[in-house]
Formats: sequence, C-alpha cells, structure tokens
Amino acid sequence: MGFADDHLIPLVDTGLGNSAYLVDLGDGRALAVDASRDLRALRAAVERRGLAVAYAADTHLHADFLSGAVQLGHDTGATVLASAAGHRAFAHRGLADGDEVDLGGLTLRALATPGHTDEHLSFLLLDGDRALGVFTGGSLIVDSAARTDLLGADRTEELARAQYHSLRRLAALPDEVAVWPTHGAGSFCSAPPGAERTSTIGAQKRTNPLLAAPDEDTFVRRLVAGLGSYPAYFARLAEANRRGPAVLTSAPPLPALDAGQVRSLLAEGGQVVDVRPAADYAAGHIPGALSIPLRGQFATWLGWLLPDTAPLVFVTGDGQDLDEIVWQAAKIGYERLAGHLDGGMPAWAAAGNRQAGTAFVTADRAGDRPYVDVRQEAEFAAGHVPGAVHIELGGLAAHAGDAPEGPVVACGHGERAMTAASLLERAGRTDLVVLDGGPAEYAAAHGRQLTEGGTR
Repeated sequence: MGFADDHLIPLVDTGLGNSAYLVDLGDGRALAVDASRDLRALRAAVERRGLAVAYAADTHLHADFLSGAVQLGHDTGATVLASAAGHRAFAHRGLADGDEVDLGGLTLRALATPGHTDEHLSFLLLDGDRALGVFTGGSLIVDSAARTDLLGADRTEELARAQYHSLRRLAALPDEVAVWPTHGAGSFCSAPPGAERTSTIGAQKRTNPLLAAPDEDTFVRRLVAGLGSYPAYFARLAEANRRGPAVLTSAPPLPALDAGQVRSLLAEGGQVVDVRPAADYAAGHIPGALSIPLRGQFATWLGWLLPDTAPLVFVTGDGQDLDEIVWQAAKIGYERLAGHLDGGMPAWAAAGNRQAGTAFVTADRAGDRPYVDVRQEAEFAAGHVPGAVHIELGGLAAHAGDAPEGPVVACGHGERAMTAASLLERAGRTDLVVLDGGPAEYAAAHGRQLTEGGTR
C-alpha cells in the first residue's frame, strides 16, 4: 500500500505529556500503539474513519498510565503485540528483537531498545523495504531520551548505558525515517519542554544533545543529571500493566452522594478531592479537602498525592465533566471512586456543615511574607524569587514542617499552589496565603529580579 501522511493519527494526552498513535492500515483495519486505558480519543478517531483496531502494540511496560491494549483486545479482538521479555500475564503475541508482524501491506519490525525499561521495544514501520517511521516509546524522544531510574537508583546507570546503545542503534536508521515517540513535553518520564512531539532521525542527529554526546560516559552523565522527581504512582503501574488492567464493560460510575453520606465516608477514612478552580476552592471548601483542579494534569497530581486504596469523594462545580474525572482516574488505576457531592458546596452548606476558606491574592496584595515555591526543580532553576524556600509539591506532605510561618505559597499560576495550601492546611497550617500568579508577577510587584539556579 502507499502510506500517506494522514494514515498516521497522533492522539496526544497533553496532561501526561504522552502520544498514542493510530495507524490506518488502508483496508478498514488499524494499528494502535501505546494506547492508554482512556480510549475516548482513539475510539472517536476510529469511528470517524470507519476503522476496526486489529493490532494493539505496547513499546514497554508503562509506569505513567495503564495500557489500553487489553481493553482493545477484549472490545475488538485486537492482537496485542509486546515484548516477550515483559512476561505479561495475558494473551499477547510476544516479540523479540528482529521479529516482524505482517500488517497486510505494511510490516512492523521489533527492535530491542532497552534503557527506559529492560524489555523496551521500538517498532519500525516498513512499506516493503522502505522504513517509514519508528515508534520509539521511551527510548529516543524529541531532543532527549526517557528516564532510566524507574527500576531503582541501583539500576539507573546500568539502564542509562543500555539507553546509550539503544539510541545509537536508532540513530543508524536512515535520516528520513520519522520518529514517533510516546513520551513528550510534559511527561514525567523525562522530556524537555517544547512543542514538537515527533521528529526524524536526521533532525535528532542534529539537535538531540544526548546523541551529540562524544562517548558513553558523557551520555550517561547528561541523561542522569536531567532526572527530576516523578509521581509516586509510577512505582505501581508497571506491574499492573504486566498483569493486565481489568477490562471495563462500561464507564466507571460516579454516584451522587448527599452531605451526610460524604461525612460518613470521611469518618471511615475516605478522602475528599475538590476539583473546582482554585478561586472557587479558596472561597469555601470542605475542611481537609485536597484541591486538585480538573485540568489536563489532574491525573498526575491525584496519583502523586493520594493513595489508590482510599475511597474518593469529589466536589465539583457547575459544568464540570464527571466523565473526565472518572477516566483520568481510571487511566492511572484509581478505581475506588465513591462518588461526588450532589449539589456541590451549596448543598454542603445548606446541610449546616462547616466550610473553610483560603486567602487567594494577587502579587500586589501578598504582603511581605516568606515565599514558598512548589514548582519542579527545573522550573525553579529557570527563575525564582530571591530567598524563596523551594519544596516541590510532590514532596510537600512529607516536608510540611519545613515551610516557614505565614508564607505566601506559589507555583507558576496558582493551581499547584492551591493544592499545596490544601496539603499544608491538612497538616494544621492556617497562616498562609496563595499567590494568584507566578514568580514574575511577584518579583515585579515587590521590586525584585528573578534569580536562576537550583537547590541541589
């Protein structure tokens, strides 16, 4: 078959920073690569084109989302393609280095590219003898390579050295071969910022600083030096993907709960997650609720800050999509969803329950307070308020005591700062304000210049 550009359909999850891919095989069938358990976008694309998914390929045992391959196998009869070395505990076609799959006109060739994980495969898509592109998963990504520390600090360097050889192998492909990575900007699997999510082998040889490393030791130093923190739930999902996520026969429910039921769940160890915008949470919320505004990054912070073992109750605002909550939770394995507060905060207040408030102020009203910056290390190093105390949001619950008295809590815009404030309030701190804005606004309002450099 002739392969046109529109035969490849990227499906970008900007919240997790990942791309799945749908390949139109030209005969009514399709190949899905690294699809997540949230299959809404993929199903919409399949329906638009009148396709049926015949193959579902996974490049590796994902740590940042549950794979949708098992679900596609159940729903469409798709053959699951994955590394035999992954020892997956469900029906799949196990592939080793060099194995090929006839897709009917196109061929998919497995290339062993360990580094991000031990069993990592890249998939080279061929039209006859011509290589069209390579699905690189978490090996070669745009201007970088994915992290190698997910299997423990004792394996980081070993896997970084494997990553070096994997990238050199991929770089030997013809320059015109397209590079279709899974991880991209916004992924905690270590992608640099930037708008480009795909590339070519030739472009990466020109621009990727890791491919420019003169030797293996330099490559390892550069890769390891760029590794920041990552969400706590990453430690669970690779094994969950090896076992195979449970098949869903319908969207998980999110029942309506009255205020009394919510109080009972709280008394029994449940957790309240307030998904409203930061300003709404600030105006009034259930005491002890965790603020995680519903946006693209919702799943990341849910999985980083809360266990997957506690029943979760959600407080929503007008017009917020319950399905979005459900699917963002489901794609990272959070299934104990007790329900949502029926009627929201007005119903909570009408039932005579206490509300708490949080000061949410612009930079000119923040006053002369200690400044706590909860952004990631790389963001902090790129520019921060002089004298700021830096505590990443992901580690704040364990280090709440390190926050100074009476702080202004800040991030880049205000959403993560409100989440941080809710964690500090749960730890008994009520002497804080949250910055509605970021470091640039604060510095300008207080006559300061941002400074660069990290805390390591």
